[in-house]
Amino acid sequence: MTSLDGAVVLVTGANGGIGGHFVREALARGAAKVYATARCPRAWDDERIVPLALDVTDPASIRAAVDQASDVTVLINNAGASPSTPGILTHTDKEIRANVETNFLGPLFLARAFAPVLSARGGSTAIIDLHSALSWYAVAGIYSATKAALWSATNSLRLELQPAGVQVVGVHVGYVDTPMAAHSTDPKLDPADLVTQVFDTLEAGGYEVLADDTSVQLKAGLSAPFEAVYPQLATK
Repeated sequence: MTSLDGAVVLVTGANGGIGGHFVREALARGAAKVYATARCPRAWDDERIVPLALDVTDPASIRAAVDQASDVTVLINNAGASPSTPGILTHTDKEIRANVETNFLGPLFLARAFAPVLSARGGSTAIIDLHSALSWYAVAGIYSATKAALWSATNSLRLELQPAGVQVVGVHVGYVDTPMAAHSTDPKLDPADLVTQVFDTLEAGGYEVLADDTSVQLKAGLSAPFEAVYPQLATK
């Protein structure tokens, strides 16, 4: 398990939405410092919060972040992007590349870059990756594909980092009440509730968060016939 009491936390995509809740809740649970990262980081009114410029799609920016935040004990891969349309055949090449780099390669390369820092501490360190319920439901085109890829990579990281005492937590959730989900009228989880679940799981030593009923149902559906998960495939 990994305690947030005295932890040094780095949050990607910290300017708003879920990221902002991660920053504030980490401090509420006793974190000594939080690196609040974004391409253009905002100002904060708490000296424990360190704004840090980070573009997760830029290898040089990742290297600079590791150099500047070499005391990190908890890495939270929260930053993400989504395309304007759900159909993978209708995405532009630019949208596909942006989603792959932001949702998959960025978190993976950040985890790889910080792995030596976290491993060297000999325990009480962690990586938290935000996936999606859509990791298990391919209706969001490249977004679903990148989240599925990150889920698989997180599983690999968990196995490889376990001997060094690095806890790796994967988070699955459907819609969260943030600007990214403003287009949807479906039920949405309060971001504060999501962050509470994630940190509770972290501090209890868990590995996976299924934050809502949608995530629970879709994971259970992984063993179901394709026609049950995707009724449009059923023959009449």
